[in-house]
Amino acid sequence: IPHGPAVVIDDKGGDEGSAQEKRKRKRGDSGGRVDSEEDAKKKKRESQRPNYFISVPITNTQISSAVLGVQEAVLQQEPRLARAMIPIPTLHITLLVTHLSNQEQVDLAASVLAQVQPSLAELLGGRDLVLPFSGISHFRKEVVFVGLAPGQHRDRLDTVADLLQGRFEEQGLLQRDTRGFEPHLTIMKLSRASKLRSQGVRRVDPALYSSYTNKFFGEQTVERLDLCSMLKKKQADGYYHTETSLPMGGRRRSEPDEAELLRVSRRLVEDAVSRALQQYKQESLQNGGGPQSPGNAEETATKTGTTANSTADHRK
Repeated sequence: IPHGPAVVIDDKGGDEGSAQEKRKRKRGDSGGRVDSEEDAKKKKRESQRPNYFISVPITNTQISSAVLGVQEAVLQQEPRLARAMIPIPTLHITLLVTHLSNQEQVDLAASVLAQVQPSLAELLGGRDLVLPFSGISHFRKEVVFVGLAPGQHRDRLDTVADLLQGRFEEQGLLQRDTRGFEPHLTIMKLSRASKLRSQGVRRVDPALYSSYTNKFFGEQTVERLDLCSMLKKKQADGYYHTETSLPMGGRRRSEPDEAELLRVSRRLVEDAVSRALQQYKQESLQNGGGPQSPGNAEETATKTGTTANSTADHRK
């Protein structure tokens, strides 16, 4: 009997506790379902994040040197922005970004890029597309970029980008970007250095590059379009991993001009002369007198240089 009331109380408590636990479990299950749905959506968004893009690489050293000068000038004033600087070898203009989920889609994208060549050739009418870069601006003071000067070239570039986006969209490789196409050459980006925010750096002060806002950076001939990966290891030259490239006219980096060939041939001559003289000096020291005179050494080197020049002339 003394234990009776305790048993009754325990029973009631047990019933109430059980009901509360059921309600908690029910709320927990509901919350779990909501969390699960949100997690699934989040994972889906992450799995569809852009991981490939089509770019116009910057190969004009005048432009890259000018960009480097701006970056160095900014860093002298604000060294903390070092990690926000875009590496010079990766400078490019983006024409479109997309998500390619597997190798099959990557291959399809490469095929689409190749198939668009006749349309691009017709669009450009056999003329080079030359892009002049001038001035510096920003997006929300978080992305700093060199702008593309206005002109007919901008309309032609817009048409090229629109053609590419349309073809990729037709193949299910692209969701049309409603924000529109805004060509720019990014040179600084705060998102590259996430720790800057904790250091109090949330914006790039335009005063840091104010003296360059009207600077002319140079002209870039669109030599090729590259299908690049955002995530794969960069190439040996520091540029993005490139799945495929579409030649667009103009001189490619692998095809040196006549001035470059001349510089190479001269360097070959100088190197040959230097090696011959060095060999003569070593033999003179070892034998107490060289087997040939400096004149003969230079003559041998000149013959070597002449061969190099002939090779260069033949390549022209």
